[in-house]
Amino acid sequence: GGITAPVLVVASFDELTRRASEVPGKIVLFNVPFTSYGETVRYRSSGAIEAARHGAVASLIRSVASSSINSPHTGAMRYDTTVRQIPAAALSVEDAAMLGRMQARGEEVVVTLKMEARTLADAQSRNVVAELRGTERPEEIVVVGGHIDSWDVGTGAMDDAGGSVAAWEAVRLLKQLGLRPRRTIRVVLWTNEENGLRGATGYRDAHAAELDNHVLAMESDNGVFKPSGYYMAGGAAALAVTREIASLLSGIGATSATEGGPEADVSPLAERGIPAAALNVDGSRYFWYHHSDGDTKDKLSPRDLNECIAAMAVMVYVAADMPERFPRAAAADSVRRRVPR
Repeated sequence: GGITAPVLVVASFDELTRRASEVPGKIVLFNVPFTSYGETVRYRSSGAIEAARHGAVASLIRSVASSSINSPHTGAMRYDTTVRQIPAAALSVEDAAMLGRMQARGEEVVVTLKMEARTLADAQSRNVVAELRGTERPEEIVVVGGHIDSWDVGTGAMDDAGGSVAAWEAVRLLKQLGLRPRRTIRVVLWTNEENGLRGATGYRDAHAAELDNHVLAMESDNGVFKPSGYYMAGGAAALAVTREIASLLSGIGATSATEGGPEADVSPLAERGIPAAALNVDGSRYFWYHHSDGDTKDKLSPRDLNECIAAMAVMVYVAADMPERFPRAAAADSVRRRVPR
C-alpha cells in the first residue's frame, strides 16, 4: 500500500507557484529552513492545501525546528474543503535537506509514503482547576495556568508540562508561605490546546458571567527556561504596572517587561479585554525539542524551573493583592497570538 511518486522539492510557496506545471502526480516537499516559528509553521499548517491546489498527491515538510538530531517534529495542520485532502507528513531536517541536495544534483527522487495516522472520535477531557481564595474580594479572579495535553512524541516536558507545573507550584508556594491575597488566584490547567483550544474556549464560555471580574490571565507555554521578565498584552497602563512588578525580580535578573502575546490558552480571555501576561524566557533551545521525541524531562533545568515558578508567583500575587485592579485598556486592543501553534 501507500503512495509511490516522484518528489518535487521547493523552498517556498512562491517556488511552488512558479513550478506549478511540474506538480501534478508528484509528492511536494517543502524544504524550508527555520527562520521563526510564526513564519515557517505556515508550511506545516497550509502546505497540503497549496500542494493539492496544484495537483500533488501528497505533501511533505521539513520539520519546523531550529535544530535537529534526525528527529521529525509534529504539529497541527489543516485542510481546505475546496481542494483534495492529500496525505501530509513531516521529515527530519536532515532527511529533507538530503532530498533537496539530491534534486539539486539532477537526481530523480522517488518516495514511497505509507502512513498509519488516523483521526479518532473525540473523547472527553477536562480542565483541572484549583483556587487560593481571596480574603477581601474573592469574586475577583487572577488566572494562571498551562496546558496538560501534548503531542504523542516525547512526553511534552517543555510543551507544556513545565508551564503547568510552574503555575501549580507558584500558587502552592504562596499557600506554603501563608500569603493570602485580596483576590482569588485560580490555577487552570487547560486541556486540548494542541489541536483545538477547546479547554480554553470551554473555560471562557463556562465562566462567561465572571469575565468582568477576571483581573489578569497568565500562562507559560514557551518552555520553562531561564526567565528574563514578562510579556504583557493589555495596553499601555497594564504594561506600566508589569514593569513595576518585574522590578521586584532583580535578584534573578528577570526585570524586563515587553508588549507581546497573548499565548494560546489565555487568548480567548484576552479577546474579552482581560490583560494577559506570559513569561519571557530564553527560548533559544525551545524549537530544538518542540513537538518531537526530544521533549523530555531531562531538558528541564531545576534552577530555571524554580526561577519561572518565582516569576509567576510574584506576578499573580501582586495582581491579586494590589489595592486597585490591574488596569484594562480603554477599548480591547486587537489580539494577535505571539506564537501560533
